[in-house]
Amino acid sequence: MDRPLLADALKHRDVVLRAFVGADGRLSSIPTKLIKRLVVLDFVAQDFEIGRTYPEADVNAILKRRHDDHAALRRYLVEHEFMGRRDGHYWRSGGTVSED
Repeated sequence: MDRPLLADALKHRDVVLRAFVGADGRLSSIPTKLIKRLVVLDFVAQDFEIGRTYPEADVNAILKRRHDDHAALRRYLVEHEFMGRRDGHYWRSGGTVSED
């Protein structure tokens, strides 16, 4: 993934998340514009622990809490390198890290 593009996208993080994430934490839709989609994917990637491997069923369950089209979210997370995938297992491989 183009890291400078993500850094640029995150400058608009609050505005994008207000537009696409409801009070319940669910996505109203998956953005079609890349820069907005990267912000949303970074937000969703926070649901996965760094250093942990997840079977696909667990990834789907976590993503369903965010949006009904969990398959699209999973595909975008891998495509944009927020998650890695091998042999039916996934792990977080990108995105921002909270300093909390």
